[in-house]
Amino acid sequence: MANLKEIRNRISSVSSTMQITSAMKMVSAAKLKKAQDAITAMRPYAEKLTELLQNLSATLDGNTGGAFAEQREVNKVLIVAVTSNRGLCGAFNSNVIKEVKSRTEFYKGKTVDVFAIGKKGNDVLKKTNKVVENQSAIFDQLTFENVADVAQVLMDKFVAGEYDKIELVYNHFKNAATQVVKTEQFLPLAPISGGEEISSDYIFEPSKEEIVLTLIPKSLKTQLYKAVRDSFASEHGARMTAMHKATDNATALRNQLKLTYNKARQAAITGEILEIVGGAEALNS
Repeated sequence: MANLKEIRNRISSVSSTMQITSAMKMVSAAKLKKAQDAITAMRPYAEKLTELLQNLSATLDGNTGGAFAEQREVNKVLIVAVTSNRGLCGAFNSNVIKEVKSRTEFYKGKTVDVFAIGKKGNDVLKKTNKVVENQSAIFDQLTFENVADVAQVLMDKFVAGEYDKIELVYNHFKNAATQVVKTEQFLPLAPISGGEEISSDYIFEPSKEEIVLTLIPKSLKTQLYKAVRDSFASEHGARMTAMHKATDNATALRNQLKLTYNKARQAAITGEILEIVGGAEALNS
């Protein structure tokens, strides 16, 4: 009977876990819809801004990126790792951490620091890499203004010469079940070419040079905001998928435990009946 009690406790424990994972799945599904709508609505704007910047820059001569396009010998690299503040989202965080470590190996022999956005990445990477700053609080209120402040910090570090190259590593949201780890160069700006020529009939006020120099900081802030938004939507998609699988596994385990419990209970009842029959026969004899 002690064995039966142990199995009953396991069934109760698995059932409670299944209720929790099912609830977390529903919460993530609701949050995913909002996050997915946000990144879907933003992508056309970000792409159009980049296209406009490329088209304008293609019509200008020389280096039009100012300090942000300065190509220097790469000795110091800053990797911006975008993870989440919470776990239970499958391989979402570990994939980014693995890619950051891979990029560190790629720049072996150079100074590589990490700028963490998200507690999970910060907690793991600070053990093996130098984490210069952690901006986990950005997810408490994810707005363009807050992300723009972080982007400005990165831009200032590059302009001041603290780093020769800055890269972004984050999860790109493809769909609820698929997230792809992406590595993007944030600074310096890649050479811009190949844009469609803008008709000479247009009159620019202010000049095209001033427009490009104004668009570059805006474009960089939008690039970081898109990466963080992408990661935010990917987090909820990964958590929803992970909790769905956890619920399915808990259901299968509970069914298996119920079957084991019924077999053990039947065996216990059969044993008691045999003892009763054996005792009755002993009294008769």
